Amino acid sequence: MIFKRNEGADPGERALWGDLMSLGFTFPLCITLGFFLGRWVGSWFGLPATGQWVGLAWGIAAAFWELYKVNRRMARRDEAELKRLQEEKGPDERG
Repeated sequence: MIFKRNEGADPGERALWGDLMSLGFTFPLCITLGFFLGRWVGSWFGLPATGQWVGLAWGIAAAFWELYKVNRRMARRDEAELKRLQEEKGPDERG
C-alpha cells in the first residue's frame, strides 16, 4: 500500500479536502462540456458559434452553482463544528 491510513484523521477534514478537490475537477469539466456541447447543439441549428457561447455561459453558471453548493455545505459543517466546540467548553469558559 502506497499511502498509510491515519486512524486518527478527522473525517470532517477528509470531507473538506474531498469538496475542494471536487471543485478542481468540476470547474474545468463544466466549462469545457458546456462549450463543446453548446457548439454541437448549435450546429444542429446552423449556429455553432452562438451555441458555443450559450453553452459556455451554461457551463460557467453550472460551475459557480457547484461552488455555491460546496460553500453552503462547508458553512454548515463549520457551524456544526463551532457549536460542538462551544458545547465542549463549560459555561464558565465561554466568556
